[in-house]
Amino acid sequence: MNGAESLVRTLVAGGVDVCFTNPGTSEMHFVAALDSIPGMRCVLGLFEGVVTGAADGYYRITDRPAATLLHLGPGLGNGLANLHNAKKANSGIVNIVGEHARDHIKYNAPLTSDIEGVARPMSHWVRTAISSESVAEDGAAAIHAARRSPGQIATLVLPADTAWKAASRVAAVAPDEARTVPSSADVQAAARALSQGSKATLLLGGRALRGKALELAGRISAKTGCLLATEYANARHERGAGRVALPRIPYVVEAAVGMLKDVQQLVLVGSRVPVSFFAYPNKPSIQIQPGCQVTELANVSADLEATLLALAEELGATKTAPASIASGARPGLPSGALNPEGIAAVLGALMPEQAIVVDESVTTGRGFAKFTENAAPHDWLSVMGGAIGFGLPQSVGAAIAAPDRKVITLEGDGSGMYTEQALWTMARESLDVTVLIFANRTYQILRGELANVGAGEPGKRANDMLTIGHPALDWVSLAKGHGVEAGRVTDLDGLATEMKRALARPGPYLIEVVL
Repeated sequence: MNGAESLVRTLVAGGVDVCFTNPGTSEMHFVAALDSIPGMRCVLGLFEGVVTGAADGYYRITDRPAATLLHLGPGLGNGLANLHNAKKANSGIVNIVGEHARDHIKYNAPLTSDIEGVARPMSHWVRTAISSESVAEDGAAAIHAARRSPGQIATLVLPADTAWKAASRVAAVAPDEARTVPSSADVQAAARALSQGSKATLLLGGRALRGKALELAGRISAKTGCLLATEYANARHERGAGRVALPRIPYVVEAAVGMLKDVQQLVLVGSRVPVSFFAYPNKPSIQIQPGCQVTELANVSADLEATLLALAEELGATKTAPASIASGARPGLPSGALNPEGIAAVLGALMPEQAIVVDESVTTGRGFAKFTENAAPHDWLSVMGGAIGFGLPQSVGAAIAAPDRKVITLEGDGSGMYTEQALWTMARESLDVTVLIFANRTYQILRGELANVGAGEPGKRANDMLTIGHPALDWVSLAKGHGVEAGRVTDLDGLATEMKRALARPGPYLIEVVL
């Protein structure tokens, strides 16, 4: 057994049984180990941003880390944007990054770089293996770090000689640490704050947006009259008929401040004080009023279900019927010209049971929540770090994680171009993903931001930097070139027809929605 084989055996024994890969020469012994050792599913991505984004999506659905295999510093660098998104989403990932053999590094070959330096900004844990005999223990430590609550990025640098030289053992992963719970005094303080009824808001994030935790929040709201809300972007939010419906804080600063202007008590469970996405002249960065009292009951690493149970018990709310249950009254199918409200209504009407929605719809989808909250029960995954090129890779990982569920991807045409290679992986793996590309032929979000920052009206050169319609991207041809069937729609009737076709068939299908 060599070091690479000991590492693969350690990963599989430690519950890491999916590896999203884009390997190179220095990783060939690890590739050979993946080939010869059973138990690991290997999924090839044609760009490292696809690999890292897929690992993020996989964790969000399974709560288990996948591995990535990346080629030296430049390969890791290509994957950093989606590692940034994964880090903000608290997703656990084990990155295996190849390195030159240790006695080759001193020659400064073309691909030599400071891999640990590249890794650190987007990793919680970084280590370089120093011998083939230590690789198994390094791998076990990486898994342990990735599984640490609420999920962490662990990067193990694997010099080629530590992979090809002999090793003698497989390492066990240390047990996970227990999640923390708040003290009785903290629970009592939060209960007092929420007892102010409509002047108080319980702001939820992380795993408080799932299952029993979400139901408990509804019971607490019904008992106290407090308002419920969620952050603008969430790693995974369980929504739809029969679940507690939560309004999310808007992206636009003025709308967010308006929503929160009367809140005097803000209790945080798995969330943070709401802040604006960017700084804008003469607009606040903190979106609550200066006099609002903030109680952080539990951060995202805590046991949020146990936290909400303790809070419900303190308030005597455990048997209170939850407030704000989504009725399941789906919107009717609209007709006519395409617009954001109509697109959302089509989604709300046609979304299948237990769909996974991956949302990188940017400007088009900001108002989709209202029209989809009564859809069939589903999970909604948002881009957490704001780095675009998230949606298509995220969908790959989600579909690998849940092959029995339909994945629906809401993607802007500009952001989709960052990681279009994910379409090829969808086709190769026959993933059940329906992709909607909102083709407005522009970086529409930047047009709004130009006005928001007070930079004036765009001239010709500014317009050229904000427009991607000359030439127009042909997403139907791009999809088919990657092996994915596709159609194009120009009105709501066509969208409904194409959605029905896509949802009724297995495998990937792309719909270009021309706005």
